[in-house]
Amino acid sequence: LVLLISPTGNGSAQSIEPLKNNMQIHADQTVTLSCKYKGGGGQNNLFWYRQNPGSRPENLLMVIPGSGPQIKERFNATANETVVDLIISSTAVSDSALYYCALRPTVTETHQTLY
Repeated sequence: LVLLISPTGNGSAQSIEPLKNNMQIHADQTVTLSCKYKGGGGQNNLFWYRQNPGSRPENLLMVIPGSGPQIKERFNATANETVVDLIISSTAVSDSALYYCALRPTVTETHQTLY
């Protein structure tokens, strides 16, 4: 099971970046993906997306810092003033994907590799 984490930026004074770029874990574990962010004056809505190979990114969860956890099935998102976490419980092989943390809603389209 491989999880890759990528930030999405907006080119302004705000920034977001993963604390770890990739993780290899076993099935049926609990894993936490974390991104550090700055800017926005506490007015951030933070987003987690997942992209499977050959598919477009899907919005997993949106969380507002300090608002408490957001839960969707096995996915749980929390945020404080500097870090946003995505916690995946009971991991499965189907969770292998590219995960994005974002400060703003992100275009969800399929990206193709050019050779």
